[in-house]
Amino acid sequence: MSLPIIIAISVLLAAAPAVAQDDLEHDDHEAEAHEELVVMDATTRAEFGIEITAAGPGVLRLRRTLPGEVRANADRLAHIVPRYEGIVHDVRAAVGDRVRAGQTLAVVEGDASLTEFNVRTALGGTVIERHVSLGEAVSRDQALFVVADLDSVWIDIAVYLRDLDAVREGDPVTVSCGRHDAGIAARIGYVAPVVDEATRTATARVVLPNGDRHWRPGMFVTAVLETSAEPVDVAVLPSAVFNVEGRTCVFVETDEGFVPRPVTVGRRTDDLLEITAGLAPDEPYVVHGGFTLKAELEKASFGDGHNH
Repeated sequence: MSLPIIIAISVLLAAAPAVAQDDLEHDDHEAEAHEELVVMDATTRAEFGIEITAAGPGVLRLRRTLPGEVRANADRLAHIVPRYEGIVHDVRAAVGDRVRAGQTLAVVEGDASLTEFNVRTALGGTVIERHVSLGEAVSRDQALFVVADLDSVWIDIAVYLRDLDAVREGDPVTVSCGRHDAGIAARIGYVAPVVDEATRTATARVVLPNGDRHWRPGMFVTAVLETSAEPVDVAVLPSAVFNVEGRTCVFVETDEGFVPRPVTVGRRTDDLLEITAGLAPDEPYVVHGGFTLKAELEKASFGDGHNH
């Protein structure tokens, strides 16, 4: 059984004023006299999920969302070339193989000596490229294999020109992809001093640990950069703000019940709004459940659901 909600609407009914001073007083108090009120007991509040908190200071964290790509850490990357020209007699590694430092990846017969020599990797890691086949002629200017240590990777973020001045080394960033929706927190370690001529973007780089091999080179990611943190005196969650009869309002709790309070919104982010007028610090307001209060007021305005 649904619980009762009392909607009280006070309307000032006054005769035409006799003097100009009455006009001024009428204007000053018109909003208060037209006050809309929703009364709920504790049980009804709980049923509709009404949550109240005190308005207070907050920090507006300005963010930018930018595209990025996972790349092998070039500081832990090796291009494996033969010492001499020759013909490949044996290939001992394939893409995806994990190899150790000093391991033989191929055997080549030298053209000059006609003796075989081993092509070894100087770096332990994973073979991510192979450019050689059995019987192929090879030379010193040809990388037969590329080996990467994937225990760490680079996240290269494309920074548009309009955002470039706001991105600096040390800035916090959250990197996410399909499987890590919550994202991984990191910091910008490098911002390129040049802009790519083709894309007209600069590169901001993050180095991430990759022991679980989750981050794969070539994977596209989303990077959310926090470019500034600005304290404000009064802030509310976006879920608390509603348009009530053309006014931007939050619902505040009074001794009589809940009323929509017109407010002025200043700066804003996706998760916080600055209130520059209409709400005082420490004043209780409805942070969740305001939609129900608004719906009850709208019903009352059509003469439905009144209990006076």
